[in-house]
Amino acid sequence: MLVFRIGKTKHSNDLSGEGAKINGGRWNHKSIPCIYTSESRALSLLEYTVNVNVDEIPRALSITTLEIPDEDILVIPEDALPGNWKQIPIPFSTKNFGTRFLNAKTKLATRIPSSVLSQEFNYILNPMHPNSGNIKIVEIQDLAYDVRIKMI
Repeated sequence: MLVFRIGKTKHSNDLSGEGAKINGGRWNHKSIPCIYTSESRALSLLEYTVNVNVDEIPRALSITTLEIPDEDILVIPEDALPGNWKQIPIPFSTKNFGTRFLNAKTKLATRIPSSVLSQEFNYILNPMHPNSGNIKIVEIQDLAYDVRIKMI
């Protein structure tokens, strides 16, 4: 399966999950590495947009296409998620939920509904999983971010 992520070009080939480890996210506590990806380029752009301030968008931005084995994906249905999983600010319940999954290392990736558009899916990749070497970078493309998206 192909998944996508948007980030600074200098980190476009980094599969360590270091950014999420430093900053934490909806599905991980700080100090727990993971890689946030989306099922499409458009969802990846939407997720990036809601999580960055317009003044912090770098000039050197890239979209990375990754390939992960289908058999290494755990599908989590929405009704199995914490009841407040879409909440802003991000609740500890989702950080705890995702961190448990990442620490268990049961699957390389998990499919989670997007909190922005729950009919679409994000994939949280686990660089701590024994099969993390099966995450392949397929393509890295420069991305010119159109700031009009943030002006709406």
